[in-house]
Amino acid sequence: MAVHFIEEDKSPGKINRGNVKKWLEGVVLTEGKEVGVTNVIFCSDAYLVKINKEFLKRDYFTDVITFDYSDGATISGDIIISVDRTEENAREMAISGVDELRRVMVHGILHLIGYNDDTIENKAKMTSREDLYLGQWPG
Repeated sequence: MAVHFIEEDKSPGKINRGNVKKWLEGVVLTEGKEVGVTNVIFCSDAYLVKINKEFLKRDYFTDVITFDYSDGATISGDIIISVDRTEENAREMAISGVDELRRVMVHGILHLIGYNDDTIENKAKMTSREDLYLGQWPG
C-alpha cells in the first residue's frame, strides 16, 4: 500500500507511520481488496470544515472525511483527519489521542473498502469492523 502521510496545517504528534502503514495494508488485504494509493492528511478543524463546506456542502465539524478514488477492488483515496477533533474525542472518551487517531484512520480505510455509516445498522457493522481491526493493532 502506498500510504502517504501529509501534514496540511496540523501534526498528529508521534505515531509510528511504518506500523500504521502495515496495519492499514493488512486491513485492506483481510477485506479481500487490493492495495492502492491512500493519502492520510492531518489537519485542523478549520481546514476540515472548509473541505466539508466546499466539497460536501456541510457546515459542521467532523473528525474525518474520506474521498474515494478506488477502482474496482483496488483501494485508493484521501482520508482527511482533523487532529483537533480527534484530540477532543479522545478527551471525551478518556482514551489516548493516538488510539483515537488509529480509530479514524481505520474508519477512513473501511469507507474506501465500501463500508458506510449512513444508517444505524450500517454504523453498527462498521463500528464492529473498526473494533476488530483496532484489536489487531500490533503495538
